[in-house]
Amino acid sequence: MALGRLDGIVNVVPDPDLFVAMYVRWEAVLSSQIEGTQASLMDVLQFEADLERAERRLDVEEIVNYVAAMNHGLRRLSEIPLSRRLICEVHAVLMRDVRGGEPHKTPDEFRRTQNWIGGGSPATARFVPPPAHLVHEAFAALERFLHDPEPMPPLVKAALAHAQFETIHPFLDGNGRIGRLLITFWLMDRRILLKPLLYPSLYFKENRSEYVDRLQAIRDEGEWEEWVAFFVEGIAKTATEATDRARQILILHDESRDNIARALGRRTPNALALLDRLFSDPVVSARRVEELLGVSQPTAAALVNDLAEIGILREVTGRKRNRLFAFDEYLRQFPGADRRD
Repeated sequence: MALGRLDGIVNVVPDPDLFVAMYVRWEAVLSSQIEGTQASLMDVLQFEADLERAERRLDVEEIVNYVAAMNHGLRRLSEIPLSRRLICEVHAVLMRDVRGGEPHKTPDEFRRTQNWIGGGSPATARFVPPPAHLVHEAFAALERFLHDPEPMPPLVKAALAHAQFETIHPFLDGNGRIGRLLITFWLMDRRILLKPLLYPSLYFKENRSEYVDRLQAIRDEGEWEEWVAFFVEGIAKTATEATDRARQILILHDESRDNIARALGRRTPNALALLDRLFSDPVVSARRVEELLGVSQPTAAALVNDLAEIGILREVTGRKRNRLFAFDEYLRQFPGADRRD
């Protein structure tokens, strides 16, 4: 029911794509933070807004890759089944030019050596996945399960598939993030969701210890029911929050449009066009506004200044040149946007 309400947002709002890009970025940040990445949502947005001057940060680039990997996977779902081929393609995008993406770590192939979770060696590890020679067979069984026509509640299947993927741990790096992407891919492939509006990693991050413990309890004690209950509770919680957040974003959109129309007079049309782009790119420079709207540099600078004067944008760098401006009220819809933990 919670997923149905979230999916219903797509049919009742004028343009759900206004905020889909931000939902995807937020899931990317949260999923990466579970794996120890320190970058925040604000770090990613500032990086994207100022690519020419941005300092190379591998943790930020990991998150940018995650967004690209999700978008690649969603595009490919319309062309090929949810399969080993698709997952390996997504993994190659995820691991491009970042830690773990070196050629010897086979970023688009299943592992050929043993890996483990926790500890300095398999002997002291918390969990040791199947040996490399069994990975292909184990993943083939997972594929058959995903496409088995025998009826099963889709969220139960998503829960079992995620747990089994993490247990197989088919790659040398990136398994946690790919496994969480698998949840979104499955829900989109089954058309449970029409847009990637769910960010389950918020629940997994907030309950990280239990998330890890529940997965391990499956392996140690066969506690599948407890894992499924934890998983579906998380899906319901984050789906409800995502629906409520979407409604608040739409209210903010209408209020901001009214504010612009009252304050800017003849300059309103360009300002409204910029406002709509801010819901996808809430941190911008004047140069970025030029690119987004196809306007001249003076027009872009004037637009940014107009929105800053009426309180929609705020300068965040403290610089006199090459400044960046943030859509603060929108960013407040994403708690912890500045946090790196």
